[in-house]
Amino acid sequence: MNSLTRPQLEASLKAGKIVPLYLLVGAEAYLIDEAARAIAEAGLGDTVLREFNESHFSLLSASALDAIKAAEEAVTVPNGIQQLSMIPQCKVVHVKDFGKIREKDEEALMRYIDNPRKSSIMIFIAPDLDKRKKLTKSLFEKCTVVQFSALTESEAKAWARRRLQELKTSADDRVLTDIVRLVGTNLQTLASELDKLAAAAVETRQITPELVDQLIDRSRELSNFDLGDQLIAGDRRRALETLHRLLEDDVAPVMLVGLIASNYHRLALAKELLKRGARDEVNRLVYGTQAKRNAFMNTLQRSDAGKIARGIQLIAAADLALKTSLGGSGAKGARLQLEVLVCELAS
Repeated sequence: MNSLTRPQLEASLKAGKIVPLYLLVGAEAYLIDEAARAIAEAGLGDTVLREFNESHFSLLSASALDAIKAAEEAVTVPNGIQQLSMIPQCKVVHVKDFGKIREKDEEALMRYIDNPRKSSIMIFIAPDLDKRKKLTKSLFEKCTVVQFSALTESEAKAWARRRLQELKTSADDRVLTDIVRLVGTNLQTLASELDKLAAAAVETRQITPELVDQLIDRSRELSNFDLGDQLIAGDRRRALETLHRLLEDDVAPVMLVGLIASNYHRLALAKELLKRGARDEVNRLVYGTQAKRNAFMNTLQRSDAGKIARGIQLIAAADLALKTSLGGSGAKGARLQLEVLVCELAS
């Protein structure tokens, strides 16, 4: 398997090192879309014929044979085009939604993967893959693989800071932290919210806490805060209800584990600070209203240091299992793993 990091992919494209097969896999769809566009641009260049030589196929509605046919066709040059500088050197084919691929389509794709057309680029896109499938094994063996896992909070903050610079708008570190905790680390959603905030701050070019309070719904943060409280209180039924609500709100499983871990790490630090008598420092761990600080303090006082330590170990094991499985068991498997974690934490 030839595996590249995102920066390595960018560097290879700039150097003109383009290969016939790419596999872009992971939960971060926004970055996958960016990478797919960058690969296509590297292969096709800035030509007026790009639209004739780039194809997109979803195997929910199209056949794999259609995608293969598009890849094996010669570069399309309409009548009247004679300038060589306007003619791309290859074709680009995007293929997605092959999780429930039909057997004959799977076999056809495997044959193509074994002997791809050198003058075409086929880009396979998947949020997760079933490692038990023969096609998955072929993809990992034959393709250049780039993984796009869900971002951590710190990675999302760094991305948000760069995005705001592009929008010629600023926000201090605590405001950025609040935005990411409210919105989550899904970049598509985060980009949309940052665009909205930047548009509202067009006169001052500064995003304030007040603006965040006005424009961003805090329901996800409240649900996350409730989940941490319910886990510490051992309220399994309500914790599962909150978990399901967050999943229905399209919070990525890896992100949810991160949110739960953040709560437990904050509780562990606060417990130690409180033990030292540093109550003011504990208050600084919670960004927001006094009501939020009071609620956190109530949860802290009900929590047990031993239970928090055990919880951190369980969360770390679940996080590792989710990340190393590469989603092999799919969304249902990730959901089940989270439900097991919540039941263990609330026991």
